[in-house]
Amino acid sequence: MRGMNNPGFDAYRLSDEHAMLRDTVRQLASDKIAPRAADIDATAEFPWDVYDALVKADLHAAHVPEEYGGPGADAIATCLVIEEIARVCASSSLIPGVNKLATVPLLLAGSDELKREVMEPMARGEAMGSYALSEREAGSDTASMKSRAVRDGDEWVLNGTKCWITGASVATYFTVMAKTDPGAGARGVSAFVVHKDDPGFSVGTPERKLGIKGSPTCEIYFENCRIPGHRIVGEPGTGLKTALRTLDHTRLTIGAQAVGIAQGAIDAALAYTQERQQFGQPVSEFQGVQFMLADMAMNVEAARQLMYAAAAKAERGERDLTFISAAAKCFASDVAMSVTTDAVQLFGGYGYTKDFPVERMMRDAKITQIYEGTNQIQRMVMARQLLKR
Repeated sequence: MRGMNNPGFDAYRLSDEHAMLRDTVRQLASDKIAPRAADIDATAEFPWDVYDALVKADLHAAHVPEEYGGPGADAIATCLVIEEIARVCASSSLIPGVNKLATVPLLLAGSDELKREVMEPMARGEAMGSYALSEREAGSDTASMKSRAVRDGDEWVLNGTKCWITGASVATYFTVMAKTDPGAGARGVSAFVVHKDDPGFSVGTPERKLGIKGSPTCEIYFENCRIPGHRIVGEPGTGLKTALRTLDHTRLTIGAQAVGIAQGAIDAALAYTQERQQFGQPVSEFQGVQFMLADMAMNVEAARQLMYAAAAKAERGERDLTFISAAAKCFASDVAMSVTTDAVQLFGGYGYTKDFPVERMMRDAKITQIYEGTNQIQRMVMARQLLKR
């Protein structure tokens, strides 16, 4: 009603600081990353030049708290960074995304000594992180992992193999889940930090993937890998609990990545359909095309708002974070897959070629429905949360 003072209207928008950050990242992505995106995909090589540009802009690990030398970006700001980078290059968006994934367990449960050991060099751009939970026979069923960690004096000795490890060949620090009490089931898993130079640690050959080709994905191996005793994250037996709490926060970054990929596909489709002429007029003048574009944009905006709302809940530590983060990741990734597929369709035969970016975006979108928990698992998570109420 006119004249009513409703603070909700002002609250329901990005802050000026967040909006400024979005514009800054968008400009950097347009200038430094977009021109490299096709080549990154074609060569399947990690983009060190992009990494250097992100480090220079303090965007490679925006979430690291100020006390460890980082920018201290909140959950919404971190999602904005990832979204804007993913808009032009999904592979590059995994740099800030995986750095967060690797270190949230430390923020949740690590000692101050361990936080400083890992986060200070990461904040300076001297190290990257990676996260090692999955195994060949323990993907969705994480509690069935076979990796083991045994205490030996003042050290821990790890044995086992982890797979689908994002950024493995370029990371310095790995947050690793391993069983310390095999008979205790989910309560027998502990979390550790492994350094790439620890004896007994090695990295396998990069996987040949459908998408996100500029982000190396490898197996990692522990063969009597010895690490100092202080590098356990939290108490023994709390690793899986920490892992699940971590995913409550980091699934949002996958939602942000998915929104960014989808928005990039819409941007390309809008430009192409207004330029492409058929039957004497731009393709965008046809109602059928307009309906497709409208549905694409509507769904992306819905995903974006859900992701922002979930990120705000994460920052406030609200009780329904598990549900909302699963919902944001699931919905946004399904939207990304649908929107990028439609974008290829709107380009017609050209969309099926590497001359245009939408086929890359479609390939990149697929992984967002799979990693950090498949969307089938997300629906299980949501349902269980609903049934607890």
